[in-house]
Amino acid sequence: MSEAKPAPQRPSVLSLNINSKSALYAAFMPHLRSGGIFIPTTRSYTIGDEVFMLLSLMDDPAKLPIAGTVVWITPAGAQNGRAQGIGVHFNNDESGQEARRKIEGLLGGVMQSARPTHTL
Repeated sequence: MSEAKPAPQRPSVLSLNINSKSALYAAFMPHLRSGGIFIPTTRSYTIGDEVFMLLSLMDDPAKLPIAGTVVWITPAGAQNGRAQGIGVHFNNDESGQEARRKIEGLLGGVMQSARPTHTL
C-alpha cells in the first residue's frame, strides 16, 4: 500500500490597495533582492508560504498580479504597535520586477528616508 501524499496547497490570494506615498513607503521592502511588500493580515502564515497578491497603487486603476513568498511575519501584539501581517518577497519574474520598478518610480527620493516602516 502506498501512503497518500497531501495535495499541494495552492497559494493564498491577497488584495492590497495602497492609496498614498507614505503608506507605500511604509509597506515597501526594498532591502529584499527582488523587492517585497508588507501586507496587513490576520491570517496565519509561516515563513516560506507562497502567496499571490493583487496590488493596487494609488490612482492607477490597474491591479498588479504578483506572486511571492512569505519572508517576514509580524504577529498580533507586536512591539511598538506594529501592524500584524506578512512581508512578501516578490518572485524574480516579470511581474515581480514590474512591481518593484513601479514602486521605486512612485517613491523616488523618499526611499532614502529614515522614517520607520512596517518591517524595519
